[in-house]
Amino acid sequence: MSGITWRRSKRRLLVVSNRLPICIKSDGGRMEIQSGSGGLVTALAPIIRNTGGVWIGWPGCEVTSEVERLISDYNIENLFNLQAINISTEEVENYYRGFSNEAIWPLFHDLLGQCKFEGEHWEYYRNVNRRFAEKIVESAEPGDLIWIHDYHLILVAHYLRQMNVQHPLAFFLHIPFPNYDLLRRLPWKDHIIGGLLDYDLVGFQTRRDRRNFCRCAKELMPSLDIKAYYRHSNVRFGRREIKVGNFPISIDFSEFSDGAQTEEVEKEANYLKQKCQSKSLMLGVDRLDYTKGIPERFLAYERALEKYPELRGNICLLQLAVPSRSHLSAYQDIRETLEWMVGRINGRFSEFGWQPIQYIYRSVSRTELLGFYRASDIGLLTPLRDGMNLVAKEFCASTVDNNGVLILSEFAGASEQLSKGAIMVNPYNREETADAIYQAFHMDLAERERRMTLLRSEVKRNDIFRWVEWFLSSFRESEREGAASAIHPANSQSVRSRVESAVMESIKNGGNSYTDD
Repeated sequence: MSGITWRRSKRRLLVVSNRLPICIKSDGGRMEIQSGSGGLVTALAPIIRNTGGVWIGWPGCEVTSEVERLISDYNIENLFNLQAINISTEEVENYYRGFSNEAIWPLFHDLLGQCKFEGEHWEYYRNVNRRFAEKIVESAEPGDLIWIHDYHLILVAHYLRQMNVQHPLAFFLHIPFPNYDLLRRLPWKDHIIGGLLDYDLVGFQTRRDRRNFCRCAKELMPSLDIKAYYRHSNVRFGRREIKVGNFPISIDFSEFSDGAQTEEVEKEANYLKQKCQSKSLMLGVDRLDYTKGIPERFLAYERALEKYPELRGNICLLQLAVPSRSHLSAYQDIRETLEWMVGRINGRFSEFGWQPIQYIYRSVSRTELLGFYRASDIGLLTPLRDGMNLVAKEFCASTVDNNGVLILSEFAGASEQLSKGAIMVNPYNREETADAIYQAFHMDLAERERRMTLLRSEVKRNDIFRWVEWFLSSFRESEREGAASAIHPANSQSVRSRVESAVMESIKNGGNSYTDD
């Protein structure tokens, strides 16, 4: 499938995300817009165009008159409707860098030690979410379907309900959702759960994420009636019913598979193979983030070289680390750690004409990335926790000759779909991951082809277009199911007040009971 037609009606789709699907760059003092890339943009853009829909978000810079003119020209040229919301430098520092990325991001990735809970950051988060809601009210038309994305904007529905917005509201979380034992550390957990209960449909990546959310909601509000089904759960709260589903996001399979077979990518892959002075190339591709488990990966690789001397000179790890959030001290620390580890491991094992690790810290072009995928014999993707890990799916889609092995962390969201073909590892288990590297290196061609055929078939069948159609179909179903229970501001406010009451009652009683996953 190469695209989606929104067949059932001409109702507009209004998409809301922290960032607009564009990149504004300054070239010699002149500003210009480049279209964003990625599966979500590829899949949603045709629907927005076909329905005359809207995409609301921050353009990544101050919204000046020049930026507004650029976006207006872009909309006319591309038959699109991007609506920019302005976020000040102070708000970026507190709402985005502060609460979103120093509280929610590490907490939801099970890394409590990285969390910073600041009351000032929380107030900025609330205020920016309210401003997004106000922008939606300005842009929305009767009958619009409003789809809000990711952890930056959890509270938007709460403010929309306060403003008496009657539109159907959906939310999709692109990162994991924690269990209650972690969430209870967040001082504003009741606001987060109450805010999510103001949506009509809440989507998560995996069944575990859905289960964690339902258990957290039940812990905070014991009166909730929750019925679990295979694909979704129904959460009944008073007269309202919220549909909670798991929708594993994916990629445009054809874009990667076809792109990997182009002449320029083949040249890039052949060049890389010639430069790689080893029998086998193993690839890691990650944003530079402490959730990706890159230090643990390096230690496991070092253990493999210790344990299996025949790997030396015959395998090379190419690690691409894409710069990310470099203004945060935690990310500066992880960069310094990795550079130190690369030097130490290479100093220990390097031989004339061979280095065990090739480390690249920069962004790469699409052709380079596809060339890396195409040239690699092994994909080593071992996050400590991931919402999905689309790189794993990109690697599979780009392995067009089926001659590749995927080593994947069991804590990646993609593990639910890819476990039958990948070698699954616990990234904290150094011995297990070292053994997996050895197994992948020695795997015979028939087994490699069998496994990769399974993986490619799974990614191709469940691509980004199927994901969007699946989610929007559930959105329409939840709207019909909830039509008899119209939402009023009083109902919405009772979500918040009843959650807060339940939390206070829990404190009086000495805390909530908790059953671990």
